Amino acid sequence: MESESDIGALLSKEMFFSGTQVNYYVICKTKLWLFSHFVTMEQSSDLVSYGKLVHETSYGGDKKKEIVIDDRIAIDFIRKGDTLVLHEVKKGKRLERAHRYQLLYYLFYLAELKGMEDVEGEIDYPLLRKKEKVELTDALKEEIKTILKGIQEVVALPEPPRPSYLRICRKCAYFEFCWV
Repeated sequence: MESESDIGALLSKEMFFSGTQVNYYVICKTKLWLFSHFVTMEQSSDLVSYGKLVHETSYGGDKKKEIVIDDRIAIDFIRKGDTLVLHEVKKGKRLERAHRYQLLYYLFYLAELKGMEDVEGEIDYPLLRKKEKVELTDALKEEIKTILKGIQEVVALPEPPRPSYLRICRKCAYFEFCWV
């Protein structure tokens, strides 16, 4: 078990991790390295633009959208009831595992840095009309810590890791950078 100072080191301001970095770590280490070194190609991607449109036009009844905490995590929206529920809106389930870890990181961040333990997560797929609940367990907290250490290692590399071709590469905003 790690001490609070170890967790604090993983989440310090110098080690700025965003939910996007957690997502990219799960998908592709090359993409993570490029994004973390400010090589951003998402703004010219039609698929990224489409995802933003889905995010902006879904769940119009919720007045508070995109809540940014500590300039580090951006939660799509929050609903309050008996329990606080963080919502992450995604257009499809192709990258479901990455979506899940991104939301788990938000839950981890709130639990470890803000002391908010009683928070739930839900991934919303409005185009599929599906929702998936995400719960942060002790075992998943350990996985998030491992991911954060992995992000540190990838970002510290002097150059991007060599890309591995995956089925999802053709739809990636960084496709031309890696493969053309």
